[in-house]
Amino acid sequence: MKHAASPAARPSIDAHAELVDALLDPGCYPHPVAHVEHIETHISDVLLTGRHAYKLKKPLALGFLDFSTLAKRHFFCCEELRLNRRLAPELYEDVVAITGTPAHPTVQGQGEPIEYALRMRQFDQSGLLERMLARGELTGAHVDEIAASVAAFHAALPAATPDSGFGSPERIMQPALQNFEQLLPLLAGSDRALLDELHAWTRDQHAALAPLFDQRVREGCVRECHGDLHLGNIALIDGRVRIFDCIEFSADLRWIDVISEAAFLAMDLLQHRRTDLAFRFLNRYLELTGDYAGVRLLRYYMVYRALVRAKVAAMRAAQSDVPPAERQPLQSKCHARLALAQQLVTSEQPVLLIMHGLSGSGKTALSQTVLQAIGAIRVRSDIERKRLHGIGEATRSDSALGGGIYTAAAGAATYQCIARVAEHAIEAGFPVVVDAAFLERARRDQFRNLAATLGCPFAILHAEAPDAVLRARIAQRASAALDASEATTAVLDRQIATQDPLSADELAHCVAFSTDRSDDGDVARRAVELLERLVPSARAAGGPQPRQGLI
Repeated sequence: MKHAASPAARPSIDAHAELVDALLDPGCYPHPVAHVEHIETHISDVLLTGRHAYKLKKPLALGFLDFSTLAKRHFFCCEELRLNRRLAPELYEDVVAITGTPAHPTVQGQGEPIEYALRMRQFDQSGLLERMLARGELTGAHVDEIAASVAAFHAALPAATPDSGFGSPERIMQPALQNFEQLLPLLAGSDRALLDELHAWTRDQHAALAPLFDQRVREGCVRECHGDLHLGNIALIDGRVRIFDCIEFSADLRWIDVISEAAFLAMDLLQHRRTDLAFRFLNRYLELTGDYAGVRLLRYYMVYRALVRAKVAAMRAAQSDVPPAERQPLQSKCHARLALAQQLVTSEQPVLLIMHGLSGSGKTALSQTVLQAIGAIRVRSDIERKRLHGIGEATRSDSALGGGIYTAAAGAATYQCIARVAEHAIEAGFPVVVDAAFLERARRDQFRNLAATLGCPFAILHAEAPDAVLRARIAQRASAALDASEATTAVLDRQIATQDPLSADELAHCVAFSTDRSDDGDVARRAVELLERLVPSARAAGGPQPRQGLI
């Protein structure tokens, strides 16, 4: 298809605005339209017609993107179609030409195109997860579904080769520095001073992490990702979570470390003051991918992502067509995201918490509540044991009692593995919860010594329930065949006979939970109280949890 060379083919912002206004007329479309609704972002305009949504790119050149010519806008419409069909093929339909003039356009008309639009299936905007969260309708199950979708998406992507340059320290630093360059003229007063502090922190962290950035490329962790994974780009459609609107305008912003993508959504949930959901997502993603080595990069990427979102809000607030009533909320969003970045760089003293209890005592459910309450990284022995043997978490190994993947040697390897994960997460500044039985004193001492070596507080979370409850839970879990644990009542009997009870010195570092009586709210409260005893500087920050983890 040829592109017109007339001035109409290279519209100014004013001509683009005229075109968008004209497209509010239902008669411009090749299908029946009763009403057209307009949604605007800093780089695009979306026209909702009932059956379809038409997305137009603004004729802008902003440094990180270039939509300045018709040919470029056409190319990036096609790229957006290609890329988004990976995650939401049923939403992305085709790219259509707009003909006529900016004052009298026709979608899919005759003649030379004056503009292009990406046509999508329109969906109910109330299903956007950002709106669902505001209404209190976003659940842990939704977050688990997102984690599974993102993990599967990442696993299916080809890795960047080291010679591509993607993911190199230099390519990572470029957009990070661009954030500061583009934000600075849009800020004033204390926000400028804060930006200077974040700039210095980013440079220092980047230099320290440069060898790891290179290592991640070599290990295949840099892939052609979504690039813009936040709540505004995820929706519940036909009862299923769908991720849409990925980055099409920059290969560098799309070919990124997978952990940077995960960090984006976690940051967005933190910005909405939902540490519980942020760490639920992160931990489920890590369990599915095993990418615990990426935890060392999480804080850097969360700060970077907070600054990206601050920049987006500031740029939109500065655009001339924004009504004054909308400008202040955008500026407030920018400030809030800068404040989150500052909180993220001010990490607190991490802690090491280990679970303790017989099979069926509720350790995993208890640790789930704890990690959500305090914002922690959890590592589960049942999952990592199977990962070491190349077995999926829900796949049965059919190991005999004390055999197969449950030999003494396999146990030792499993505890060494989870110790390494705990060490990496603590060094990255995160609280850690280790979900394992820890029925042997030597295993508990191993982690108590690790905490001492790392200079962080240590505690034992003991889970207990009546014998009948233990056996009923084990039977139910075996029947469902969905959990990583393969414990049977025979395993339970052996544990009871051979366990090393907690000694007096260990009980001094122990908090006990009766899992047949405690509810999630009580567990969360006690977990926060424990953290505040272990780390007196731990501070409450309001919101739905007693303490908001990182913030």
